[in-house]
Amino acid sequence: MRALAAAMPTRLRIVIALATWCQLRRGEILGLRRRDVDLETSQIHIEQSRTFLRDGSSLVKSPKTRAGRRIVAVPERVRLELEKHLSEFVGDDPDSLLVTNVSGEPVTAMSLQRAWTRARREAGRLDLHLHDLRHTGLTLAAASGATTAELMHRAGNASPEAALRYQHATRERDHLLARNLESIITD
Repeated sequence: MRALAAAMPTRLRIVIALATWCQLRRGEILGLRRRDVDLETSQIHIEQSRTFLRDGSSLVKSPKTRAGRRIVAVPERVRLELEKHLSEFVGDDPDSLLVTNVSGEPVTAMSLQRAWTRARREAGRLDLHLHDLRHTGLTLAAASGATTAELMHRAGNASPEAALRYQHATRERDHLLARNLESIITD
């Protein structure tokens, strides 16, 4: 993730952190405004999404489901990145978008894709899609002990089936479970 973030243009690095560590979708990230980021409580409010039409124009809309409208806790390191990003790249107006181009306009799908492709190439990971960062983050959350309900909340999923995709068994997690079971056996 560090190599990918370092290879992104400075004003777009926050996209990598939000996709991975907050498990946000591309449209959710591009729809974020200053008002949606609460640095004091380390939370992001997902209230809208920016989607792109075939002609290149964008459309701002509410999340598809009630589960998609949510508040996501932000890891401290990402909160610090957000604080820096807000001070350097985001206007003072509460409706200022979090991710913009140099002239302050919304980032287009095409310009984000170009930056992402360059970053993937530089990091030697042309196999990745931006959505894979969200998948990685949710898998890591599951491996760290998140329940299905917690994954559903973070991901904005309305069904348990969608959240279960991220609960891959990992060797490290299996060893942790074995150690936890051992402590029960010996007590």
